[in-house]
Amino acid sequence: MFKKKIAAKGDKTIQTLMKIVGPGAVLHHKEDLTAYECDGFTLHKGMPKAVVFPTTTEEVSKIVTFLYEENIPFIARGAGTGLSGGAIPMGGEVIISLVKMKKLLHVDFENRQAVVQPGFVNLKLTNSIADKGYYYAPDPSSQYCCTIGGNVAENAGGAHCLKYGVTTNHILGLEVVLPNGEVIQIADEGIPDVPGYDLMGLLTGSEGTMGIVTKITVRILKNPEDKKTVLAYFDNIADASFAVSDIISAGIVPAALEMMDETAIEGVEAAAFPVGHPKGLKALLLIEVDGISCGIEDQINEILDVCRKRNVREVKVAADEQERARWWANRKTGFGAMGAISPDYLVQDGVIPRSKLPEVLERINQISNAYDLRIANIFHAGDGNLHPLILFDARIPGETERALEAGSQCLKACADAGGSITGEHGVGIEKKEEMRFIFTDEEINAQTEIRDVFNPNNLLNPGKLFPSPGRCAEIKQELKKVTT
Repeated sequence: MFKKKIAAKGDKTIQTLMKIVGPGAVLHHKEDLTAYECDGFTLHKGMPKAVVFPTTTEEVSKIVTFLYEENIPFIARGAGTGLSGGAIPMGGEVIISLVKMKKLLHVDFENRQAVVQPGFVNLKLTNSIADKGYYYAPDPSSQYCCTIGGNVAENAGGAHCLKYGVTTNHILGLEVVLPNGEVIQIADEGIPDVPGYDLMGLLTGSEGTMGIVTKITVRILKNPEDKKTVLAYFDNIADASFAVSDIISAGIVPAALEMMDETAIEGVEAAAFPVGHPKGLKALLLIEVDGISCGIEDQINEILDVCRKRNVREVKVAADEQERARWWANRKTGFGAMGAISPDYLVQDGVIPRSKLPEVLERINQISNAYDLRIANIFHAGDGNLHPLILFDARIPGETERALEAGSQCLKACADAGGSITGEHGVGIEKKEEMRFIFTDEEINAQTEIRDVFNPNNLLNPGKLFPSPGRCAEIKQELKKVTT
């Protein structure tokens, strides 16, 4: 304790932060900061100058005002589950951790909305209102630990976003601390369609580069009257892919439509929640429909017919809630399950038109062969949000670099198919150079000019989201080498 006091005494930044939040709410020694070197993207690490834990909007505002006036860069951080490096320090930033701002402030069932602080855990909101028959729709796989503030920053999705949309479709109001410390309210009462510019839409998904969210009004939904879940096994990944498009073409909009390929199935069956999927499968579909009871059975029967026409090996409906929960636990632990079959993995997050699934999956298979790395595919097939997981061993010299290059090529394949480089994980530092796959220099400049209106000194989460200036020619040359 004595050493900590002496160490802090000569550092004005640490001293001032301690005055704002108290000595016990500031970390500044290396051994304490190591846990904050990275988020869920572990291939890059950086040491923050300090980590500070505010508990109120006023404290966040005071911290930001001080750092802004001292020209010290800073980053807002939630649970650290992000997969694109958006919360990784690049140059000694101060991390403002919002995990202690974790209250459910208000629930209004009559108007179907709730107000939470940014550190409130996603799944905890559903658990808090389930006894009243309500839930919060966005459900990323990390929902048991990710925070709603982080979901807003990344515009997180989830398995059920096919029918219910991503985070931005469920945000009704925000309280935001701007990069100079000023606090603004955006549709604070949750009133829809407020006149003026859509600042909520602009800030949601801005990856913490425009402001720090300190209060969030979200839409809550009434539990559907009924739901049924289907599991379909295929011996050909193309058949499974075509079945996805056929289901949507039939006029059915499932709540969720997920796919796993052979390697992904191997991983989930070797991990914590095995289901007992048959050996030798090339793909499986997990399909869920919900809504009013009348008509659900008809949708299920039509889905079964579609699967049978696409040469399904076996298709079954969950017998009860326990079986349904087992199937979903198996799917939602998919990323972590890769640790059972590979020392390391890198997850990507491209988006493509549904109709392009067969050809893009074939292209990913070609990339796998070219880089001599296994690639597992677990993804939201219904909305074309792919998650190729590149399996590698960081202990083997050069294999990490090969994995990164393979990941970039997977994103290029998505962009070439008319898609995007991210659907829900964000850009962060991982994909910022790949932004050039889908945007021209002029389009990137227009976006950075918007950021600069909010964040003129680029102190808030610097070095994220947008590519480095002057890298265009270099990127093109690198791509030319890879593809020739």
